[in-house]
Amino acid sequence: MSNDNKKKPELLVPASSLEVLKTAVIFGADAVYIGGEAYGLRAKATNFSNEEMARGIEFAHAHGVKVHVTVNILAHNYDLEGVKKYLKELKELKPDALIIADPGIFSLAKEICPDIDIHISTQANNTNYLTYDFWYKQGAKRVVSARELSLKEIREIRDHIPEDMEIESFIHGAMCISYSGRCLLSTFLTGRDANRGACTHPCRWKYALVEETRPGEYMPVFENDRGTYIFNSKDLCMIEHIPEMIDAGIDSFKIEGRMKTALYVATVARTYRRAIDDCIESEDKYRANMDWYLNEIGKCTYRQFTTGFYFGKPDETTQIYENSTYVKESVYLGMAESLTQDNGIIITQKNKFCVGDDIEVMKPDGRDIPVKVTGIYDEEGNAMDSAPHSKQKLNVKLEPPCAEVSDILRCNI
Repeated sequence: MSNDNKKKPELLVPASSLEVLKTAVIFGADAVYIGGEAYGLRAKATNFSNEEMARGIEFAHAHGVKVHVTVNILAHNYDLEGVKKYLKELKELKPDALIIADPGIFSLAKEICPDIDIHISTQANNTNYLTYDFWYKQGAKRVVSARELSLKEIREIRDHIPEDMEIESFIHGAMCISYSGRCLLSTFLTGRDANRGACTHPCRWKYALVEETRPGEYMPVFENDRGTYIFNSKDLCMIEHIPEMIDAGIDSFKIEGRMKTALYVATVARTYRRAIDDCIESEDKYRANMDWYLNEIGKCTYRQFTTGFYFGKPDETTQIYENSTYVKESVYLGMAESLTQDNGIIITQKNKFCVGDDIEVMKPDGRDIPVKVTGIYDEEGNAMDSAPHSKQKLNVKLEPPCAEVSDILRCNI
């Protein structure tokens, strides 16, 4: 496909809180997706109160960024009255789209929020073009493809659906072991329903086998030095395959991670923002900058990477295998909230650091500036040798004093 014909895809970034939403917007998102305090599939995430959602939507819209809100549980009868009330609240808040999986909730949203676009969640198992066409005829603006689809299948869907029907597909983040995220494991083991937003992620737990006649004798399934993780998938990463994603006709590149930190969101958003922009400008430029993208993505917390199902059915070396435990290469220290008259920056500290530490100022434009911590002061102005307590407001002095509001402080491990 020539550069002149390339349609620039949306970069859709998750946000677990108002702080993370602002980070996603500043670090390059075209749209963010968030959840309220109920009826989304990340009940354990921080999530947004209605007041925070209103502030987040106002902030995003002021920066030309859209907000999509999840209402994607698979509802039971006792959920429906609450869903109706929630949709009426969303009607007043005016997000740009609602992400929905349940046909019953879809029908309520059409009735209650006729002016808000509806996107069909991956949770609805969207695997063929007739399904897309069905939802289009019902009034859906966009369908999120099932993660089990290959790029070839997505291209076939694109060729068989109306031009104004949008396709959203995951480009980065955690992969669920169950089909399109429809999991009964959490309900069975803990009584917490993954399909109603309360997943306890038992696929990430450490397991062993016990033979019936030998109770108490634990036998490993397959393990590394961290333990046995028989259900645990690597994380999806398509940073090296953006041209193929564009050629498949995908309109929105979705990053997974509504339970992730501001550092994770900033790092992934900034990296994919630059990669997409470079690719649209010139595929040669995109290829030339690949080492930078890979180095940056490696600074996130991740499990090791896979291309998932995009190039066909994964084998044991590309999706689920013994080393799919977390790798962490950088630590989030805080975000510059304001500047002081004495060249300091005010942060809410997230992890421990000390005077004398060599850290990094991460800027939205892609620059990472090495700095030294030359001073740490509490809210009363008392000098501190280190910052051991999370959530403490601090005045931090850096050399050189290059940080600006919304820059992120991080240190590499």
